Amino acid sequence: METLGAGPARPRSEYAIALGLAAGPVVALGFTRFAYALLLPSMRSELDWSYAAAGGLNTANALGYIIGAGSAAWWSRRFGAGRSFVWGMVVSAVALLASGLTADFTALSVLRFVGGLATAVTFVVGSALASRVHTGGRQQRSAALVGVYMAGVGIGVVLSGVVVPSALTAWGASGWQAGWLLLGLLALIATGPAMWAARAVPSAGQAGTARGRSGLGRMAPSFVWYVLFGAGYVSYMTFVIALLREQGLGTWSTAGFFIVLGAASALATLLVWGRVIGRLRGGLSPALVSVVVLVGVLPVLLADGLTAAIASAVVFGAGFMAGPTAVTVLARRMLPQHAWTSGIAWLTVAFSVGQAVGPLISGVLSDSEGGIAKGLWLSVILLAVSAAVALFQRERREADAPAAPAGTGPDPVSGTAGGATPGAGPAGEQTAVAQK
Repeated sequence: METLGAGPARPRSEYAIALGLAAGPVVALGFTRFAYALLLPSMRSELDWSYAAAGGLNTANALGYIIGAGSAAWWSRRFGAGRSFVWGMVVSAVALLASGLTADFTALSVLRFVGGLATAVTFVVGSALASRVHTGGRQQRSAALVGVYMAGVGIGVVLSGVVVPSALTAWGASGWQAGWLLLGLLALIATGPAMWAARAVPSAGQAGTARGRSGLGRMAPSFVWYVLFGAGYVSYMTFVIALLREQGLGTWSTAGFFIVLGAASALATLLVWGRVIGRLRGGLSPALVSVVVLVGVLPVLLADGLTAAIASAVVFGAGFMAGPTAVTVLARRMLPQHAWTSGIAWLTVAFSVGQAVGPLISGVLSDSEGGIAKGLWLSVILLAVSAAVALFQRERREADAPAAPAGTGPDPVSGTAGGATPGAGPAGEQTAVAQK
């Protein structure tokens, strides 16, 4: 990775840098991935799509995300972390703008694929940059800064919940096109603070070069859990707005649902999950996340109306972005340091596979007798199975951890070698690939 900054930032500056980097997940997930749920009812109505076709469009996005997640490290090495992060945002913005200029299903599928690939690169590399903002040895501060970055997902969901309904109200049947265009313009604007923040991140230190067994086999239950969790949560996110509209909720009621979901995600990511997950061992934290998200799906399936929708938004929103956090912590505990990056890269691919398959199957079920609710019950089943699978994960760690790089000593605050930032450098890019 290229040198992005001249030296350590002050505490207040660190939070400003993390907030600037958070523009990445605002665009990558808040706009490109999750705003589609708000636009889907209008697009499906005007373009005469089946639910299977609608799910297929999201599958195209997820396939792009798989490739982007798997190749993000290569892009970062080839072009530098800062450039890959910013240019991924630019390509995502262009894909959003172009989505508002065509009604052709094939063209939209290609744009969703390209958008998925670009946003995966942005999100993955941005996570690595966020983990390098704090150059001291205080693990709590480093984790808090990554939390600020992750909160960008919820912020993006809230912004989508305001922008898209406004476009649908102002432009009527063609509002979905205006929605894509407005999101694209906001994405272009967001590249400004993102570019500043990427340049302000301190340069990466040198990591140890210890090599040996990766230990990935012992995480087999986590791989299966991540596939099932990805399929379960994204099926809900793709079709829940269509379900709420079918139940009689209007444009602004569904917007309120989306805004509450995003706010709950941002707050829970910042304030709750880091502490909870850090105290649970083995597969308990992934299982807990699956259960919370499952409970969040149930209100809209068991009752109609705004009250049920808001309850679902609060619980589901508070839990759905905790999955990447849980699997990141578990991988760091179970794998030797040299295997963190590759281990979580493969976990992210598993997650993306679930996100690719889930909406397609859920869409086919939604087209059959029973409608959208039948498709969303698939989310409940997948999340329940994922919770059970997670409990098979036992936590073990390499007996001998990799030695610290020569010339470094334990940091007086955290005890980490050389005062290096947890998550810094190649061995510490574990955060980079964990988030989806």
